[in-house]
Amino acid sequence: MSEAITILGATGSVGCQTLDVLALHPQRYQVVALTAGHRWKELAVHCLKWRPRYAALADERAAEALRNHLREAGSDTEVLAGHAGVCALAALDEVDTVVAGIVGAAGVRPTLAAVRAGKKILLANKEALVVTGALFMDAVKRHGATLLPVDSEHNAIFQCLPREGVGPGVRRLLLTASGGPFLGWSREQLAAVTAEQAVRHPNWDMGPKISVDSATLMNKGLEFIEACWLFAVAPSRIDVVVHPQSVVHSMVEYLDGSVLAQMGTPDMRTPIACALSWPERIESGAAPLDFGQLAGLDFRQPDAQAFPCLGLARQAMETGGTATAVLNAANEEAVAAFLAGQLSFNRIGEVVAESLQRLPVIPCSDVDAVMEQDDKARDVARALIKEWAC
Repeated sequence: MSEAITILGATGSVGCQTLDVLALHPQRYQVVALTAGHRWKELAVHCLKWRPRYAALADERAAEALRNHLREAGSDTEVLAGHAGVCALAALDEVDTVVAGIVGAAGVRPTLAAVRAGKKILLANKEALVVTGALFMDAVKRHGATLLPVDSEHNAIFQCLPREGVGPGVRRLLLTASGGPFLGWSREQLAAVTAEQAVRHPNWDMGPKISVDSATLMNKGLEFIEACWLFAVAPSRIDVVVHPQSVVHSMVEYLDGSVLAQMGTPDMRTPIACALSWPERIESGAAPLDFGQLAGLDFRQPDAQAFPCLGLARQAMETGGTATAVLNAANEEAVAAFLAGQLSFNRIGEVVAESLQRLPVIPCSDVDAVMEQDDKARDVARALIKEWAC
């Protein structure tokens, strides 16, 4: 019997690459539901190809456009609308596995809906853990959900750890960072970079938001927070090392001095395939690593002065409470403004830092309280963006 799949964020980078992997294994997997935010035309293409039973768009007007388009095309896919519709598809009884590929805080509630339904969740939405942290992990345990990391770094650590996870023999986890398109640039050089430059990642094929986060090193900061929760380790036991080739995806250092690394070409289809089939292995479509073509593997420390976002993420995780939710919300608003040409590159980190300063940290008592703090952080960030606009 084939495994029933829902993909949250099917029009994004992770969603599209998941479909690429699934296409290689038509007998093994069945696409039951696909969701997106507002890009109904792209979702329509997927629906007509994959013929899912359900589809949903968070934007209700886009959902209506999709519904009309599919009806005219003779498709019998049922289209749901709004955030409630997306959450409903995340928790479908007939689905075994949910790929959580929605970018940003918009993915928090749908991913939690899948957790509460006890699904196997392939987690690519790092914000679910960044924003809700302990609440999310408690829900995973309480509802018997299975959590498998899809981010290449967390998937690498997952592969390098023993089955029981981080035990007494593990000294530290080492997250690798490519350094993005501006590796080696000074803060002064970064002042004039454009959105077009920032989204041009040297190694990875990602969406614009994640590409900018990679350029500021905030993506690595968010991954740092995610790793703390995912592997239940203190911030002091995780280090970040810049590795420009993106061949070593992350490492685990053991007490005896051994360091286990997971290597491969920089292709998200590899961790997607790993998580889909674990503990088995299936073809991903990624090119094999050609060791004869590797000129060398370089490693260096991150430049905290030029790229302060990584340090802000560590600070927020050490602070605890809603600090990480504030960090993420302010960053999302700042990146959106940068992509729209309203904010300079260096101001992204400044918006995040000032938002963290202005908002008090409160305990993460429940998801509604955390999301309320998320809203407040966005208001603060928007005010700062308006004040500091280019």
